[in-house]
Amino acid sequence: MSETRKLYIRPLDLKHGQVDLAHGSGGRAMAQLIDELFARHLGNEYLGQGDDGAVLPLPGEGRLVMATDAHVVSPLFFPGGDIGCLSVHGTVNDVAVMGARPLYLAASFILEEGFPLGDLARIVQSMAAAASAAGVPVVTGDTKVVERGKGDGVFITTTGVGIVPPGRELSGRRARPGDVILVSGTLGDHGMAIMAERESLGFDSPIISDTAALHGLIETLLVSGADLRVLRDPTRGGLATTLNEIARQSGVGMMLQEKALPVKPAVNAACELLGLDPLYVANEGKLVAICGEKDAEMLLSVMRAHPLGQAAAIIGQVVADDHHFVQMTTAFGGRRMVDWLSGEQLPRIC
Repeated sequence: MSETRKLYIRPLDLKHGQVDLAHGSGGRAMAQLIDELFARHLGNEYLGQGDDGAVLPLPGEGRLVMATDAHVVSPLFFPGGDIGCLSVHGTVNDVAVMGARPLYLAASFILEEGFPLGDLARIVQSMAAAASAAGVPVVTGDTKVVERGKGDGVFITTTGVGIVPPGRELSGRRARPGDVILVSGTLGDHGMAIMAERESLGFDSPIISDTAALHGLIETLLVSGADLRVLRDPTRGGLATTLNEIARQSGVGMMLQEKALPVKPAVNAACELLGLDPLYVANEGKLVAICGEKDAEMLLSVMRAHPLGQAAAIIGQVVADDHHFVQMTTAFGGRRMVDWLSGEQLPRIC
């Protein structure tokens, strides 16, 4: 009999079992949950150290980048992904858009009493697959359990660490008048996949979340030689909110072209049905890039040559504006403000 069997007697029942308060007690049940579920799927040499933190090597020179993100998406499983892979992709992307190479992840789980162990296993397996595909291991973590009715199944917080090589500078403060704005693909896919699932909306072409780790695409852009100023992933609040953040940081304005915005017909249809604007809908596998004007066409070609950038487009330009407004030339030749998101348009989207 293995040491695990000697300690726990019976393995976790992943078919019918549920999370209970003992799984967060710090005792034997918690150790079993960690060993048989989290360590089994997420295990690596650093996680296997078994201490309160992981001792990690830092390769080469450069500066540390650290990002953290909490994930409360509802429903937990949606077309194209789930809270597990989303928690990996979101934090990997937050590190990567800073120009860093993501190295390690930490994960914290808040579980609700009564949550099915089978669903938890599915989430952890999805996390493990996403982390393995990204080459960014989960090296330390924590688990807590709250009473039934005091949570909503599973909440996951992930923290990522990466290294920015010397001489690489990317920041929302670096956009300049004359720069060109690009997006790496269609807008609003993730947010509308969540909403379509919640509202049981049926479309001829199902809406699939775009959740993906972008660091491979980003590295391709960084080594292209283009004069990149800003990279950002337009998650909550969508493209509109992201561009307003950058405009404020850099002290500039922006002018978008409505005809250039890539939006899938099914996403447009869902937005019209629900009274939403795709500019404000979350994305989880797309990025915004701002670069010098002379490099825009070359950067667009580089994006489109990558599997995650095939629908990339040039959507506008940075302009001088003391008010830091983001505006858009409409398809009819008019002009409209693209303001900050007001309130919460789509709760629990990521």
